[in-house]
Amino acid sequence: MELNDKLEILADAAKYDASCASSGAPKRSSEGKDGIGATNGMGICHSYTPDGRCVSLLKILLTNFCIYDCQYCVNRRTSNVPRARFTVDEVVKLTVDFYLRNYIDGLFLSSGIIQSADYTMEQLVAIARELREVHQFRGYIHLKTIPDADPALIDAAGRYADRLSVNIELPTQDSVQRLAPEKSVHTIKLAMGNIRLKLDEKEAEPKAPKFAPAGQSTQMIVGADASDDQRILTTAETLYGSYKLKRVYYSAFSPIPQSPKSVPLAPPPMLREHRLYQADFLLRSYGFQVGELLPAAGNLALDIDPKLAWALANREHFPMDLNRAEPAMIARIPGIGLRNAKRIVELRRMRQVRYADLVRLKCSMKKIAPFIVTADYRPARDTTPSEALRRSMADVQQQMPLWPELQAA
Repeated sequence: MELNDKLEILADAAKYDASCASSGAPKRSSEGKDGIGATNGMGICHSYTPDGRCVSLLKILLTNFCIYDCQYCVNRRTSNVPRARFTVDEVVKLTVDFYLRNYIDGLFLSSGIIQSADYTMEQLVAIARELREVHQFRGYIHLKTIPDADPALIDAAGRYADRLSVNIELPTQDSVQRLAPEKSVHTIKLAMGNIRLKLDEKEAEPKAPKFAPAGQSTQMIVGADASDDQRILTTAETLYGSYKLKRVYYSAFSPIPQSPKSVPLAPPPMLREHRLYQADFLLRSYGFQVGELLPAAGNLALDIDPKLAWALANREHFPMDLNRAEPAMIARIPGIGLRNAKRIVELRRMRQVRYADLVRLKCSMKKIAPFIVTADYRPARDTTPSEALRRSMADVQQQMPLWPELQAA
């Protein structure tokens, strides 16, 4: 098979993996040095698809052949899709050639399982090793790790990759056993734990050899099983706390032609994945807990974002006086982000905050107005029912499906 034909198949097969962001990679450049490539502290993922997935890396599979038969996966053993496989040299050549043409700044590499977990992991490590040691490639490398592989191979991957990821795939052990019987949640978490130990060792001893400086991440598929958003976010919250994950990525399940009957025939609502990302950001950066966003079993609201939903459900905190409120609570006001919360606190040290200050900060005034008090402003009707406020602030956005013909059906 020609290299271009392989690239077409294996780049398309990689589109289902959402966890390709490179944020957190250390600054590294070949300027004035031997080698090629660079990263910067802000990350290199500059382009995003309409549904939020980053596409700036060379994002491919080593192969879409797989000995596993995960029911939700387009590349499962029993799937009738075109198959291809790169050699180690082909992936290295593509990465270097694409970088020299200024197409990419790094590599995101995953793979189906061929022959065995160890064999597949050896191939992935060999690619990263050749890029770093032979071609002196200093760009970003993200490697998907195979949980069942020998820990020594995962250690080797961490020496060459900026980020490692171990996909947990589904939020409950029952779902993994039912839809991916060859996989084990215990093995997946054991691999995550070993990576965390190596990261902790590096943090404790800065002179130790480099190990995955951008940390580790994982991915969960949304809508392939019956798990609701509370269960998904609770699993994510546990993973963040137990394994120091940098990110949990969410990928909306996309039914494909000839899907098995064990998975849904229709995709989840278009906004569900987006709302999970918003809620995840509130967990990581705003101090929210899952119990605050979803106090009972169920899914996040689709018509409003999770922070607004929390504010409407907790009206006793509002309207909030920006000249008196705690900084952490200011950041919980709909329409005010972390940066503007910090600016408001800095401003009120010099003088009282006024309505015009928020306009200059480019806050979302429509969203913020019912929830704030300033030196010269108070909502005229601060007792407006939450349901009325919800109707006035609801928004409906669309996310592009991977298989439009099934969405239409």
